[in-house]
Order: sequence, then structure tokens, then C-alpha cells
Amino acid sequence: MFERLEAIKARNDFITKELTKPEVISDVAKTTKLSKEQADLSEIIDCYNEYLKAKSDYEEAKELANDPELGDLARQEEENELAKQKELEKKLEILLLPKDPNDGKNIIVEIRGAAGGDEANIFAGDLYSMYVKYAENQGFMVENLGSTPGASGGYSEISFMVKGKNVYSKLKYESGAHRVQRVPATESQGRVHTSTATVLVMPEVDDVDFDLDMNDVRIDITRASGNGGQGVNTTDSAVRLTHIPTGIVVYSQTERSQIKNKEKGLKILKSRIYDLKMREQEKEIGAERRSKIGTGDRSEKIRTYNYPQNRVTDHRIGYTTNSLDRVMNGKLDDIIEALITEDQRRKLAGE
Repeated sequence: MFERLEAIKARNDFITKELTKPEVISDVAKTTKLSKEQADLSEIIDCYNEYLKAKSDYEEAKELANDPELGDLARQEEENELAKQKELEKKLEILLLPKDPNDGKNIIVEIRGAAGGDEANIFAGDLYSMYVKYAENQGFMVENLGSTPGASGGYSEISFMVKGKNVYSKLKYESGAHRVQRVPATESQGRVHTSTATVLVMPEVDDVDFDLDMNDVRIDITRASGNGGQGVNTTDSAVRLTHIPTGIVVYSQTERSQIKNKEKGLKILKSRIYDLKMREQEKEIGAERRSKIGTGDRSEKIRTYNYPQNRVTDHRIGYTTNSLDRVMNGKLDDIIEALITEDQRRKLAGE
């Protein structure tokens, strides 16, 4: 591990020198690439420097341990610095784990009402509100990409983008079937009903990651329909994109401009195709998929929201919290932290 850390430290020093050279500074693309690499290394470098200082302080305290006047104080310092070293070693092990290349990306999220009719659509709306509030708490930005309202509220489906630092690393565990247990507003007997909504989280795709051949895409221009504000139904601005090889269809109508709808639709289409390709690759390697927290498939039940008991349970890691009201208000930090910690534990254990 320490050989690797020294190599990372040397690489960081090399980048620092490179970024002072006039020929590198004048090359915007190279400067951007090196700066990004250095930013990615910064947390490891900071932690390693902290470890080296703790090690140095430990050695100094050890030398003074037999001093008649400073011995007691030095032995206490020796103990503290040794404990700090061990703690930092564990942190470094986690920081050196292979990173998901998509972790730093923005995301596209699709939520759909599933089993439960109107109540499922209402719950899909509640999940959308939960993620929007979480994003606001984190300082992320949310952009609506399109929605189909439910007849009694909520959405039969809604797509949106979340932009910010390392968004995918936080929300990638949210894909799957979310189950709600509560008494619907329409239930006269006060019986608890169970409904589900599905969530799919996909990384935003750059052209570098995936080059979409437009010859494989059929574009149809249609008249927008449903809710969307004044004028949305009066122009042929909606765009339907069909990826012929996979059969994936995306419909975009949130903008009045046909060009903007096409841009949004292509973003979603690229992310869907990229997500499909990732799943196919993970199926081929099999074992790696099993080591992850869940499969990310819409059909996999990942979490239950029980309103009568004010309880949320994540079934993948056996995590339960009796603070459903806080969770639905966007306080997802504890659940997400528990999922990240368990994922890291599994990777460290080589599961």
C-alpha cells in the first residue's frame, strides 16, 4: 500500500511542476486534464501527509518516552499518535479502493409509478419531492426533463437531471423498486395499502464515454400533449427519439423549442443506452455484480417506507430508521452513508 502511496505522491509532485510550465499553461485541454487529475488525488495526498506527520510525531514521542521529566507525557503522545496512524491507515485503504469512473458525474433519474394505480403515482411524486429536497440540502441543481402527471396527483413517470459534485457517487444506490405502506387518502376503511414506484439512476454521458451513431436514431416530430403551460399543445415541438438497435424510446416535450427538446431527449437516450451497456458488461463478469449493493434493476425491491410506523427499511443492508418524516423531507444522508460504508466494507473484504 505504501509503495502505491509514494507513487501517487510522486505523480502529484510531477503534475504540480507541469502546471507551472508556460507550454502547459497555454494548452487549455492539457491544463484542465492535469488539474482534474490532481484534484482527484488531493484527498489521498492530504490523508497520506497527515499519516506521515502522525508517524513522525510517534517516532519523536517514542524517543522521549524514557526521559525522566517528559516520559509520562511522551508515552501518552506515543499512544495517541499510534492510534491516529491506525485510523489513517484504514482511511487510506478505503481511499485506494478502485473508484467507479462515473462517481463524479451528474445523473439522470427516472421515477415511475408501478403497482398500486393512483397511489403508486402519488408515491412516485413523493419520491421526486424527496430527491429534490435532498438535492437542495446538498447544494445540487435539479432540472426537470419531462413528466406525465398522474390522474389523482403525483406522476406516472418523471425524468430529471441532478447536477453537482460527485452526484452519482451519492445517489447511484437509489435504483430499484421502492415500496410504500400507508393508508391512501381515497381509502374509506382506513386500511393500509402497499404500492410501489421504480427509480432508475443513470450517469450523464459525455461524448468521450459513449459516441451515439445518429444513423441508429429515428427522430419523429409530434405535437406536445398534456400539461405543460400555455402554448405547449399548439406547436409541433415534441420530439420522439427511437434507438433502432435497442428499441429504446425517449419522448421529450418540456420545451417549446424543437431543438431544445431534441437536446434533452438525446441526453436521456445516451444515458439509457450507456446504462444498458454497463448492465450487459456486469452480467458478463457476474461475480462483480454480486459484490455490489443490489443490481440496480427496477424490479429489485430495495426499500420500504412504512408510514404507520414512521419507518424506513433498506432491505439490501438491513438498515432501519424510525424517522420516515425526516427522510421524506430530504434527510437521506444517514441511509446513503450506511450504503456507502457497506459497499466499501464488501470491497475491502473482497466479496
